[in-house]
Amino acid sequence: MLADPSSKLGMFGAVFAALYAAHQVADHWVQTQWQADTKGQPGWLGRLACAAHVATYTLTAAIGMTVSAVSHYIADRRTPLARIAAALGSARFHAFGAPRPGRDDNPTLGTGAYALDQAWHVGFLFVAALWIAGGAS
Repeated sequence: MLADPSSKLGMFGAVFAALYAAHQVADHWVQTQWQADTKGQPGWLGRLACAAHVATYTLTAAIGMTVSAVSHYIADRRTPLARIAAALGSARFHAFGAPRPGRDDNPTLGTGAYALDQAWHVGFLFVAALWIAGGAS
């Protein structure tokens, strides 16, 4: 049986499930190819593409997702997660499966960078769900 939805635990579970579902839809269905291809590039074009992706991501979730939106932007700029991975001794895992420079020799979703990106997002979805449920009356 489901937890009482009026309880904070029930609220947390419902909010986390909603945020996780919204994240999956926004990252894999709503995000445009241009956003996906451009959001990690340096300069204003990369920033614009990333901000456009985060805006559609946030609209998809349509609830108080400030924590999730900020963490999503940080992750999708790519460099911050690469730096965090390096600082934690996971630089090789972050680079795992990535195509060699100038080549498209591993067109797959199964890279270390992708796994770390998704883990970052889900971790902050957890934090956002705790935040939202904690503020529920």
